[in-house]
Amino acid sequence: MANKLISEIPLPKSIANVFSARNISTAKDALTLTEFELMELLDVGLTEVRSALSQISEIVAPPYQTALSLMEQRFQNEHLGGHFPTGLKGLDAALCGGIPFGVLTELIGPAGIGKTQFCLKLSLLASLPTNYGGLDGRVIYIDVESKFSSRRLLEIGLRSFPEIFQMKEMAQEMAGRILVLRPTSLAEFTQSLEQIKVSLLQKQVKMLVIDSMAALVSGEHEQGARRQQTLSWHISFIKSLAEFSRIPVVVTNQVRSRNHEDASRYSFQVQSRDGAIGTTMQYDSHLVAALGIQWAHAVTTRLVLEAKSGERFIKVAKSPISPPLAFPFHITSSGISLLSDDGKEVMGPEINAIHCQGHNEIINFGMEGLH
Repeated sequence: MANKLISEIPLPKSIANVFSARNISTAKDALTLTEFELMELLDVGLTEVRSALSQISEIVAPPYQTALSLMEQRFQNEHLGGHFPTGLKGLDAALCGGIPFGVLTELIGPAGIGKTQFCLKLSLLASLPTNYGGLDGRVIYIDVESKFSSRRLLEIGLRSFPEIFQMKEMAQEMAGRILVLRPTSLAEFTQSLEQIKVSLLQKQVKMLVIDSMAALVSGEHEQGARRQQTLSWHISFIKSLAEFSRIPVVVTNQVRSRNHEDASRYSFQVQSRDGAIGTTMQYDSHLVAALGIQWAHAVTTRLVLEAKSGERFIKVAKSPISPPLAFPFHITSSGISLLSDDGKEVMGPEINAIHCQGHNEIINFGMEGLH
């Protein structure tokens, strides 16, 4: 709008002619000069200059928005974008419907905490007909660590939707909608992404699951800036897939042991109990996300799965629409289930802490170059 021509703005003809004669042709040309500079240049009075500037500003300046109009716009965008219900009532309510379409949702936590179980349940739900709350389409499941279990998938389906999965033909059809890819390297993964883009253009795929991105990157030999550059490209590509296809994209991330440099990188989650930044022994949690800060900024929703005080929790650690909440959960034959639909609000840096009491399978990739 700053480049809008003065001739296109309904100024009094006498003033418009003076602007033209002085080679002031765009709104930007006029608005970058002071009132007194314009008075001198145009040889007109202060009243005329102020009136002209007011008219130009009104035309080119973006209109103001009230808090109400912003809220209405957000609800409209959410309706167009949509959310995919997870089947976990309390979590879906907190996320205003479930996993958002068109952005990245991250599941992070230690090994064995339930990330893959969650992904299996989401994949199954997405493959279901719409009258069962599904997306009635295909799911691409990128299984980096070969943890995908078709047997477990069918068990979850049978326990959750017996009316569908007790019929052999229906069970086979639902399972056949989930396409599993197992890239053995980042290069193979990149090729898979290109193929996925074609499928998305053909409107065949309704959900993308990557389990896990951290395992792919950790297997590469590149370090430092080269590794960071590689990760940046994949972040951008995956985000673009989510945005143009408007489907839910779920990516799991692993954890690693904290090192001393993380005291500054993760200062929001490494405070000791007295509020000060302490040594490793003073940390309430000794784990951080394996993919680092750059990846953390790329995801829109982050769900932390952790174990603490003998219970497992799902925490809404990052969301533009939800307060920081924690829900206790357990894993049953039908998949992940919440023990309570009433989330407990988590205050301060604790929402970003990752605990694993009772879970010793901590993965340490030596991924210091990914921050």
